Amino acid sequence: MPSHRILLIIGGGIAAYKCLELIRRLRERGHTIRVVMTSGAQQFVTPLSVGAISGTQVFTNLWALDGTHEIGHIRLSREADLIVVAPATADLMAKMAGGHADDLATAVLLATDKPVLLAPAMNPRMWAHKATQRNAMQLVADGIHIIPPTHGEMAESGETGVGRMAEPAQILTKIETLLGQPGPLTGLRVLVTSGPTHEPIDPVRYIANRSSGKQGHAIAEAAARAGAAVTLISGPVSLPDPNGVTVFHVETAREMLASATAALPADVAIFAAAVADWRSADTPNEKIKKAKGAPVPKLDLIENPDILRALAAPGPTRPRLVIAFAAETQAVLANAKAKLSSKGCDWIVANDVSAAGGVMGGTENTVHVVTAEGVESWPKLSKVAVAERLIAKAALHLSKRRT
Repeated sequence: MPSHRILLIIGGGIAAYKCLELIRRLRERGHTIRVVMTSGAQQFVTPLSVGAISGTQVFTNLWALDGTHEIGHIRLSREADLIVVAPATADLMAKMAGGHADDLATAVLLATDKPVLLAPAMNPRMWAHKATQRNAMQLVADGIHIIPPTHGEMAESGETGVGRMAEPAQILTKIETLLGQPGPLTGLRVLVTSGPTHEPIDPVRYIANRSSGKQGHAIAEAAARAGAAVTLISGPVSLPDPNGVTVFHVETAREMLASATAALPADVAIFAAAVADWRSADTPNEKIKKAKGAPVPKLDLIENPDILRALAAPGPTRPRLVIAFAAETQAVLANAKAKLSSKGCDWIVANDVSAAGGVMGGTENTVHVVTAEGVESWPKLSKVAVAERLIAKAALHLSKRRT
């Protein structure tokens, strides 16, 4: 993979701490990083910690640069292949839109002729304000690339909305797209199942597990952004089809199994669907009528096919990496470990879906990735961030196996 020179400008916002992970990921990909920090950024992370992660000098002062032949900010802007601003605050975006150059960051940005990528982060009301939106449109018209903020909890207690900076994995994908580099899953095929299945009782009633499909759909889209050819088998959900993904819509577990089997071979299979475990043995063609005084009808249930076990079984079409989700309400890790051994998959992504877990229908998730080597517990993240992190982990795993 070719190495590029990236200049990272860290703005003054709580999301500045995420830049430490972004720097680490960029260095893992072989890129050379230089960092400029605004005075506001230094209120959240220190130049010492940023310098330790980047392995280079951190620049903070317009007047303290050492340039023998050229002014320092000119040199910084010219020696970069790409400039990334993360987090891009409302104030910094306003200065860029107005052509200001009163500190090192804005001077570099005004002096550059290289591609610039902004990752905005701010309070949702600030992002939605007409002035910020006007500035964003002006910057796009000026040729600046923007990776929009996402929905989630803010630093302010109890406040949610669109304003969270994109996750480092998303920013990394966008960076490598702008640099013309293939994604980490380019050339690979990924199969994802998502949403619930509906098992009919009669023409108007069905059995189902609760699932919005948000996590599975986010995983499919993240895999596509990473360069994979993605097939998504979706149960009934109210979500739009993800961009860049081939989608097959199904209703029942048997239909999902048939579609997933037809989508093989695949390099990676991620089973995020909440498949109903049972279906009615008898499905009449007419609605079962409720009559006053009549006994309550009893359902004769039979087991649905085990899609995960069927596709994870050894054989020529088994994907190289099989990942499944385990939605649990108690003994989360113990049940996930048992599922890992009984189903034949490689990883289990376990989460607590009890009322205390707050996962069902929400935008956030807290997961534990269970493998034969151990358990990796992740903090609470948006479902988009979980998807990006899972795809990045899968890509790294496959690259290690190739080498």
